[in-house]
Amino acid sequence: MQYASTRGHTAAQNFSEILLGGLAPDGGLYLPTTYPQVTDVELDAWRKLSYAGLAFEVLKKFATDIPEADLRALADKTYTSDVYKNARSDESAAQITPLRVLQDKDGRKLVLQALSNGPTLAFKDMAMQLLGNLFEYTLAKNDAELNIFGATSGDTGSAAEYAMRGKKGIRVFMLSPHNKMSAFQTAQMFSLQDPNIFNIAVDGVFDDCQDMVKAVSNDLEFKNRQKIGTVNSINWARVVAQVVYYFRGYLSATTSNEQKVSFTVPSGNFGNICAGHIARMMGLPIDKLVVATNENDVLDEFFRTGIYRVRKSAETWHTTSPSMDISKASNFERFIYDLLDRDATRVAALFKKVETEGGFDLSGKPGSDGDEFNKIAKFGFVSGKSVHADRLQTIRQVEKEFNITIDTHTADGIKVAFEHLQEGVPMVVLETALPAKFNETIKEALNRDAERPAGFENIESLPQRFEVMTADVNAMKAYIAKNTGL
Repeated sequence: MQYASTRGHTAAQNFSEILLGGLAPDGGLYLPTTYPQVTDVELDAWRKLSYAGLAFEVLKKFATDIPEADLRALADKTYTSDVYKNARSDESAAQITPLRVLQDKDGRKLVLQALSNGPTLAFKDMAMQLLGNLFEYTLAKNDAELNIFGATSGDTGSAAEYAMRGKKGIRVFMLSPHNKMSAFQTAQMFSLQDPNIFNIAVDGVFDDCQDMVKAVSNDLEFKNRQKIGTVNSINWARVVAQVVYYFRGYLSATTSNEQKVSFTVPSGNFGNICAGHIARMMGLPIDKLVVATNENDVLDEFFRTGIYRVRKSAETWHTTSPSMDISKASNFERFIYDLLDRDATRVAALFKKVETEGGFDLSGKPGSDGDEFNKIAKFGFVSGKSVHADRLQTIRQVEKEFNITIDTHTADGIKVAFEHLQEGVPMVVLETALPAKFNETIKEALNRDAERPAGFENIESLPQRFEVMTADVNAMKAYIAKNTGL
């Protein structure tokens, strides 16, 4: 399996060659030169597999340069009930991503897929735990080290830090928007005292953090000298790891390959639902991919109109589903590449226009950049938007009707999912986090605290270690260099 940049200017590479990096040298994102296909025979066989076994089968289609015995061992090490122990029962812990039917009436079924049983109580653990093991495996083989430089709007940071803490040869430099995460999310990251973890709170919004990660990644001399890698969703291995739970969700929600399933995904940076797009391109029988946004509705606007218009920092809302407070979706370029029939020249021009003019227009109207909006339907994408009042209402409704407490981002997903239910096609909503991570809003909605898994009772009171910095790329480079000694 070979990988190329969405902007077309780099030679094809294998999985291990792109594993430790983020952006391609030309600023594009890596995608396989062709998507591997899944047969009916394989899908039938995969229905019987454990989650680790399924992960191995999916991963081996993409990581063809890693010996299969090693890849199987990595999957077996990652996906265990000991790692994903925050489930509601031992049985669901063993399933790793169990399904729970919320509604099944008049042929319209709504299903919740639990993805938040890992060590940081968020879906990011599903990929990050694998990534930590892959990084350690690859670095050990080459006697190398890696300095991870990433940005988080809430959950990626803690998932990365918990996956990488104590890993030999790895340091983590994680940016987050200062005072814009929940108290629980902040404490999860900043309370870590491991010497290989560096937390930097940036005066600004998530997009400012993300822009600095991209700026450093595009400085190839600095990136190579400082051995910079990334764990943000621009990292291809993270996306591949997320593809696995779409297969598990489909196989668990159906009994035959003739059936179709739709997925609703709360989305800000487009990484999670991009994995669903890839699963669909591989042949998984997915009907609709429903993008659910919060007040920061850049993606909803595009899928309704064909216009991609990023917002400036001052136009980015600080909401009660803060992990989606993103106005420039990094992984969106991967979908646009497929939408434009893999025309790398056009992709490069459009995303250059994002940087210079703030967006592009594929609506097909006079003066637009193209007419691909009419092709979006064939990829299954639709969208919707949820705001704070919707979140409160949905949290209350799900608690009352289904006796389950959901977090704010999952509430955005369920609200939008209800708008797209179809008779005969189960709708699977991807859970994003456990509600304890957003207790302030749970308390507002339900007049009580969210239940906390053991070990997280007093996390906000733990000592915190972090640096506050401005959104200055040169200052950030100096900080990284000082702490790596390279």
